[in-house]
Amino acid sequence: MNRKLGTQTKCWRDSARNSVRRGSWFWAIFLFPVLFPLNPACGWQASPEDWPQWGGPRRDFTWNESRLIEAFPAGGPKVLWRTKVETGYAGPAIAGGRVFLMDYVLKEGDPKPDPSKRNQLQGTERVLCLDATTGKQLWVHEYNCPYAISYPEGPRCTPAVDGDRVYTLGAEGQLCCLQVADGKLLWEKQLKAAYGLKESPLWGFAAHPLINGELLYCVVGGEGSVVVAFDKLTGAERWRSLSAREPGYCPPTLLTIGGKEQLVIWHAEAINGLEPLTGSVLWTEKLEPDYGMAIAAPVSDGQRLYASGLAVSSAFQFTGGATSPAPLWADGKGFTTSHSPVLSHDGFIYGVDRLGWLRCIDFQTGERKWQTTEPVVGPRPVNPGTAFLVRNGDRFLIAAETGELTIARLTSQKYEKVSSAKLLEPTHESFGHLAVWSAPAYANGCIFWRNDKEIICVSLQEK
Repeated sequence: MNRKLGTQTKCWRDSARNSVRRGSWFWAIFLFPVLFPLNPACGWQASPEDWPQWGGPRRDFTWNESRLIEAFPAGGPKVLWRTKVETGYAGPAIAGGRVFLMDYVLKEGDPKPDPSKRNQLQGTERVLCLDATTGKQLWVHEYNCPYAISYPEGPRCTPAVDGDRVYTLGAEGQLCCLQVADGKLLWEKQLKAAYGLKESPLWGFAAHPLINGELLYCVVGGEGSVVVAFDKLTGAERWRSLSAREPGYCPPTLLTIGGKEQLVIWHAEAINGLEPLTGSVLWTEKLEPDYGMAIAAPVSDGQRLYASGLAVSSAFQFTGGATSPAPLWADGKGFTTSHSPVLSHDGFIYGVDRLGWLRCIDFQTGERKWQTTEPVVGPRPVNPGTAFLVRNGDRFLIAAETGELTIARLTSQKYEKVSSAKLLEPTHESFGHLAVWSAPAYANGCIFWRNDKEIICVSLQEK
């Protein structure tokens, strides 16, 4: 818990208790429901967590919801609603009883996209806002957006919700700030034009924007502007930093390493630690993935940092208050991933390599503890294999490219399947097989997940 918030909460609780002792029943009645919400398990109920951005409320793919089903019923979990959407890789964000999602409406008559090259397509990018309870569309913001990218099936980035504003980044660099209530455009920037880029990255703008206080971080590209911090209220540039031949696709990531908060940026040539408020470079370590495929966000346990991409896998150690890391271990250990997120938990790293192997490795040594393809792609490896892991207490939820959701227990000793159910049909063509490449969101006891045809809301709550 934030130390300041924890102190304030303690003061409020003490004040409430003292009010009761003094007979100030008004304040007691006001404060106790706020500080001690009802939970049926122990007489009080905690407020459910939203999923307001990529990776969840803490951006670390953890979900603190309780009272979830232990295993799926024989007929599968209950689908609460389905809503038609168009194509896209962007996962949903959930906040304040609303679902925010991006998709792409292809102009009729355009040829079928060829993922092996840049495609020249005409279409419309959309930002959709749905009611989280019913799936009913509340508003839509759309704009004309020709594509000239590979894998042009739609936007890649999950919206980021911050209070009464939602921020979206399209595949061709259209950055928008919209009003949550009605979708009104508050400000926008076309990043390619604003930063003199001749074209988008080959696979489009795919690094999920990050909000930090007054700032909005975006991976852009160009000379001196691989990462740019904008004023989240006005869109004005606050700072820009780093240069690279390609910006990569890795989301900006705030991590506290060695006791210091850092903005970690991994581009096509190196991984970097920046001072979050100024963009000044704290350290740089060479780390070059094949084809510029720096995609998965680096993870840290507070003293160590791990990054995995196409054909690279490296860990770094921060010791003795050092502001720059020392290499811990590198290629040949760990695993190399494509676009599946990586999780760190209890001294071990869990993730999916590019062939669909779910693996556990020791953070300190890089040694593999176990591996399995079962919850990701079935009995045989597939290139590329993709799954999205979320930790919920002592269990993990594994949303696989097959459209199956698996409940499992992952420890350093083994993978233990608890239950699985098919929730979505894979619709995306991927090297000869169909796949779901969109990350789900979890909120209100439900999973929200989409393919290229629909978004569904499925209850994971106990009856």
